[in-house]
Amino acid sequence: MLLLRNNDNGSRLIQSIERAVAILEIIAREGGAASLKHIAERASLGKTTAHNILKTLDELGYVRRRVGDTRYHLGGRILNLARIAGDDGALRTRLRPVLEAIALKTGETVYLGVPSGDETWYLDAIESDQMLKTACPVEIREPLEGSAVGLVFLAFMPGLGKRVLETRADALGPDIQTQIEMVERVGFALDLETYQPGLHCVAVPWREGGEVRAAIGLSGPSTRLPREKLTDIAWMMMKEAEKVQ
Repeated sequence: MLLLRNNDNGSRLIQSIERAVAILEIIAREGGAASLKHIAERASLGKTTAHNILKTLDELGYVRRRVGDTRYHLGGRILNLARIAGDDGALRTRLRPVLEAIALKTGETVYLGVPSGDETWYLDAIESDQMLKTACPVEIREPLEGSAVGLVFLAFMPGLGKRVLETRADALGPDIQTQIEMVERVGFALDLETYQPGLHCVAVPWREGGEVRAAIGLSGPSTRLPREKLTDIAWMMMKEAEKVQ
């Protein structure tokens, strides 16, 4: 049963949604993280009620708790919504030096992807100057399934991963959970001719405030990028990404 109340304009509001939005605003005002006690006090809610709402928001990916931290943080799904409404140009400018450094060191095509709803949106790319190369996927939107960048988002954005697994598991393939667990364990994703025959790719996450906000990918011919070489490149890419705070 939905609990409704009338606001000052006579409109009827759904109480649970009103409380959830209030909690998100409280966390945002505290710089993106707040304790259960603080949230309950500011929202004028009992701890049990506040905890139940936070648990739901956590399951949906709008808030999350980090290891060793009892506070609730804004989650990847709400940060994704903020990014969609925000300035992609600022993120592109901020991470462009990372793409340039990786492209210079490898000579391969490098690109920047961000989550957009349940898809990947490519903000920027630097194309390889070698004769045999992959094209720049700039301002292209594509499904998460099948790509190394998509695997990064599925592995490191819990709310997004859970939602996609629940709605598109068949499209992701029977071994998707094993792939996700591997990415979580090693910290990067590989695509060995899964997305396209003859093409190998690697992708690493870029974090801001502990949350994955983007992924940096690299791709090229499988003959030039065997698994061992891709793994070495992945570690280099993660070091370059860590330089941007």
